[in-house]
Amino acid sequence: MNNHNSHVQSNGFSHSHHHKSRSENFLVLGCCVPMQMCAGFQVLELAGSGWEQLAESGSVQISKQCRNIEELNLHNCKKLTDSDGCHQMRHMNISWCKEVTNDGLEALARGCLKLEDFICKGCTQITDIGIGHIARHCHNIRRINIQDCQNITDDGLRLIGDHCHDLIFLCVANCPRLTDNTLVSIANGCPALRTLEVACCSHLTDNGFQALARNCHNLERMDLEECLQITDSTLNYLASYCHLLTALSLSHCELITDEGIRHLGSSPCATEQLRVLELDNCPLITDASLEHLMGCQCLERIELYDCQLITRQGIRRLKNRLPNIRVHAYFAPVTPPASVGGGRQRYCKCCVIL
Repeated sequence: MNNHNSHVQSNGFSHSHHHKSRSENFLVLGCCVPMQMCAGFQVLELAGSGWEQLAESGSVQISKQCRNIEELNLHNCKKLTDSDGCHQMRHMNISWCKEVTNDGLEALARGCLKLEDFICKGCTQITDIGIGHIARHCHNIRRINIQDCQNITDDGLRLIGDHCHDLIFLCVANCPRLTDNTLVSIANGCPALRTLEVACCSHLTDNGFQALARNCHNLERMDLEECLQITDSTLNYLASYCHLLTALSLSHCELITDEGIRHLGSSPCATEQLRVLELDNCPLITDASLEHLMGCQCLERIELYDCQLITRQGIRRLKNRLPNIRVHAYFAPVTPPASVGGGRQRYCKCCVIL
C-alpha cells in the first residue's frame, strides 16, 4: 500500500488505544481557551486547525496549569517545541510535531515518569538520543510508536530493549535504517511483546525474525509489509514459536512462496487463532497456498490483490471450505483483441489474464 498509515488503520494492525470515557474529565479544544480552565481535566485533546500553531508558550502553560492531565494529544501541532512534562501523564501523542527535539524528549521523560504510551510519528528531529531518554526514565512504558522517525537506528532500539521490558506494542514502520540488530534487541529485552509493526523496514531478514520468534512467544499481530528480504524461513519460525498470531501482513514480501504458507497453514496459530492474513503483491504464491489455508477455521479476511498466480477457481474452493471468509482480490479485465492491422497484442503490465 502506498499510504502505510491509512492501510494500517484500516486493516486492524494499528494499536487500538484505550481511552478514558469522554466524561467530565475529558476536554477537546478546538479554539483558544484559558489554560486555567483545563486544570481539572485528565484527558486533553487539542483538535482542529486552530491548535496547529501551538508553540512553546502554549505547551509550557499546559505543563504548568494542567497538572492532572493523564492523556495529552498534540498530534500535528506543527509549531510545538520543547517543554516540560506533566507528572501524572500516562498517554502522550506528539506525532508530526516536527519542532520537538531530543532535549524536549529529555524534559518530557524526566517529568512524565508514569508514561505508558508514547506516540511520536513523523518527528524528524528525534534521534536515538531522544528515544534513549524515554527508555531510561519511563519505566512503565508499554507502547511506543515511532513510525516515520527516519533518524532512528539500531542504537535507539537497543536502548528500548535494554530498558523497556514490559513493552507490548512497538511500531517502527518506515524507519529505514533499522537492521536485524533491532529485532535481536527486542527479542532479548521485550519478551512480552504482542504487536510489532515493521512495514517498509527493508533491511530486516530471516535471521532477525528467527531471533524474535524464538523469544517473543506472545506475538499476536505483526505487520511485515515490504520487508523485502524475508523468505519462507521467517514463516517457518513464526509457525513454530508464535502460536498466538491473529493478524499477519506479508504484503509486498515478494520472496514468499507456497511453501511458506504451508508452514503457516499447518501451525497451531493458523488452526486456532489466525483471523487476518494479507498477501497483496506476493507474486510467487499460487492456488496451492489457498489449499494450505483451508484448515484455518478462524480466518475472517485474506488480502490477495495483485497475486497474479491466484485464480478465481482457487478462491472459490477456499470460500466453499470457509464460507464466512472475506476475500479481497482483483482480476484484470479481458484484454481486447489485437487491432485489425495485425499489431502486437497488449497486456496490462501489472496483471496476468487468467
